[in-house]
Amino acid sequence: MAKPVILTVDDDPDVLRAVERDLRRKYAEHYRILKAASGKEALDLLHRLKQQDAPVALLVVDHRMPQMNGIETLLEAIRIYPGAKRILLTAYADTEAAIKAINEVQLHHYLLKPWDPPEQHFYPIIDDLLEDWQADYRPPFEGIHVLGTRWSPQSYELRDFLARNQIPYLWHDIETVDSDAETRTLAERIPADPKLPVAVLPGGDILQQVEPHLIAAKLGLRTRAVKEFYDVAIVGGGPAGLAAAVYGASEGLRTVMVEREAPGGQAACSSRIENYLGFPSGLSGGDLARRAVTQARRFGVEIVSPQEVTGIRADGPYRYLKLTDGNEISCHALILAMGVQWRRLDIPGVDRLQGAGVYYGAAATEAVSCRDEDVYIVGGANSAGQAAMFFSRSARRIIMLVRGASLSESMSQYLIDQIKQTSNIEVVFRTRVVEAHGEDRLRSITIACDASGDEQEVPACSLFIFIGAEPRTAWLDNVVQRDERGFIVTGRDLMRDGKAPKGWPLERDPGLLETSAPGIFAVGDVRHGSVKRVASSVGEGSIAIQFVHQYLSKV
Repeated sequence: MAKPVILTVDDDPDVLRAVERDLRRKYAEHYRILKAASGKEALDLLHRLKQQDAPVALLVVDHRMPQMNGIETLLEAIRIYPGAKRILLTAYADTEAAIKAINEVQLHHYLLKPWDPPEQHFYPIIDDLLEDWQADYRPPFEGIHVLGTRWSPQSYELRDFLARNQIPYLWHDIETVDSDAETRTLAERIPADPKLPVAVLPGGDILQQVEPHLIAAKLGLRTRAVKEFYDVAIVGGGPAGLAAAVYGASEGLRTVMVEREAPGGQAACSSRIENYLGFPSGLSGGDLARRAVTQARRFGVEIVSPQEVTGIRADGPYRYLKLTDGNEISCHALILAMGVQWRRLDIPGVDRLQGAGVYYGAAATEAVSCRDEDVYIVGGANSAGQAAMFFSRSARRIIMLVRGASLSESMSQYLIDQIKQTSNIEVVFRTRVVEAHGEDRLRSITIACDASGDEQEVPACSLFIFIGAEPRTAWLDNVVQRDERGFIVTGRDLMRDGKAPKGWPLERDPGLLETSAPGIFAVGDVRHGSVKRVASSVGEGSIAIQFVHQYLSKV
């Protein structure tokens, strides 16, 4: 297979040689380093590469070029290779142009010249972009093939599991077997009248009616802890849990993280996070999760997933986690970072059709299936807005159904502005979905207008629900104190009239993120009073390790 291409473009021969030299020094083993002396020459080269079906990973383009500047070159280049990562080389005086390019050509980074030493100012940026490109790059497929139907909840559950765990797979809809040659070829390899969904593994094994936990075991995902004891155990693998894991392991603590579904949590389902510090072009929740998981594993965090904690018990200085498979994990300190789950829409038809046209959260696996269709989104907060922008790239029309009279009370202004500028997104205020219709799949929904009292049934294939979130902490009853909504109470919120909570056994008061049980901490969205933002959850997860150290020093 041909190496992916890194193309550098600059009209200054000295600068072009310098860029090519630095790129070859670090990346020539795995990438073809090509160069062009003008925008036109670069576009001609890209057209030839396209004809050869050659992959292009990165474009490094100077801005100040005659005839065709860097932004103009990139505008044309992304028509040929829309998936290539893009860097603009600029002088200090061109910063405004670079910021403009972020919006016009979805620039991934701009570099100020000169960048010496490259080890500090050049290579880390290139490494990051190439890692991102590799995560999305799809060479001739050698992974898992999944055969099922779009409207099967079991097929959806399997695809969602594979996607969230970043396991490469290729989806084949059995209903396209007559029109799609690849699906037909796959169907010929499996037994007649198979029990769907079917997974064909790279080694040739065929699994029928496969469930996520079965394929997890087959693929070798770690669902059981290796050690019997850890310094700190973390329940939940969202941003808060991952941050705690990274900081705990990096500071020498034996760390295990148990995640019920897939590392990344609810944030991993976010189609785009544009206000996370340090990422001016934004990043997807999946990208953030992938980076964090890589970082955690590099520090030696043991990730047990998919696996669920069903109970906690204390015995002196030890905390024991009971898992769904009957095994236990013991630790000194415990961090609860389960996050929250999407709140259910309690109307007729929704539960029956979940996974068959009705979805909670932005199901990235459904984006291709929704191409040229109308997509309905229920909700008016940031998650709904991010999903609307995500689906606007493929769907014919996005209809946002919002109970309030405006978006300004619940959505960030940058998203409101983007939605206003996107022609195929329609926002309908003071409306509710009151019923979902269909037997085997979603066929239509009934929408109620609060202003007029009228109800209307409209055809619908896809309904995505974002009506807030709530904790699932009933299993912690009699373990830690929770508020009336189920969020875990910590720190000063536990104090009443200056006194520690009833049953608190220590002379000191509970720490900032400590629960009513000494040595058990809560961070992120599951904590009472937390700020429901990714950055805040990351902060709490990292801070919690400081309190873990303080607790361990007294154990």
